[in-house]
Amino acid sequence: MTTKTTFNSWITCPQPNPNAKIRLFCLPYAGGSAVIFHKWSKNLPQTIEVCPIEIPGRGRQITLPPHTKMKSLVAEIATKIIPFLDKPFAIFGHSMGAQVSFELARLLRSDYNLQPIHLFISGRKAPQINSTKRDIYNLPDQEFWQEVSKLNGTPNEVIENAEMIELFLPILRADFTALETHIHTNQQPFNFPISVFGGLQDTGITQHQLEAWKEHTTSDFSVQMLEGNHFFLRESEKNLLHQITHKLRKHSPLDI
Repeated sequence: MTTKTTFNSWITCPQPNPNAKIRLFCLPYAGGSAVIFHKWSKNLPQTIEVCPIEIPGRGRQITLPPHTKMKSLVAEIATKIIPFLDKPFAIFGHSMGAQVSFELARLLRSDYNLQPIHLFISGRKAPQINSTKRDIYNLPDQEFWQEVSKLNGTPNEVIENAEMIELFLPILRADFTALETHIHTNQQPFNFPISVFGGLQDTGITQHQLEAWKEHTTSDFSVQMLEGNHFFLRESEKNLLHQITHKLRKHSPLDI
């Protein structure tokens, strides 16, 4: 089997490894970029090649306008990722990235007859559960920024810097627009494992909302709660990566 070793501005790979057996594609939370996954390779086996996806409006894609529609975002990601699906792959997404990952897996199945060997959902309620929170994407700038700041995922140096706010505001608004205006549709469940992670101190998502992801697979399913708030993937990074490795080893026929 030939493997791609040259990546593009959409698909990054901090530590390219053409001999890896699995590619792990990673999608960030709203306003986040691929850089949050750049150190993951240090705590994962060399058999797993970490490939963060850089969506428009940030990082290496800063000059491209961010998407405001989930459908168009996922469709474009699919076209960029296809050349790199020449070996088994898994997908991880946190918060907004979890929703994008789920829709991406659906599109790859329906339009390309491809599917990951595992889907990792992090910090996001199941899509069929209606949100009890008000939408914030269409709030005035100041009120919108206040609501985003309550998520505790924005560094103080950004919150307190007018220039940084001006830079991040349109990106975050676009991301929340794509997320909050997306309408879930019922489809057949997947036949590959889904592993879900949540933060023990995340007051915005209940374990029940995480367990509801079970409806979307006929294969193995699990929910694990890790230490931390909504952005537990930071403080519990090593534990999270340990669990990802364990799941891939347990459910993959490959020797990882």
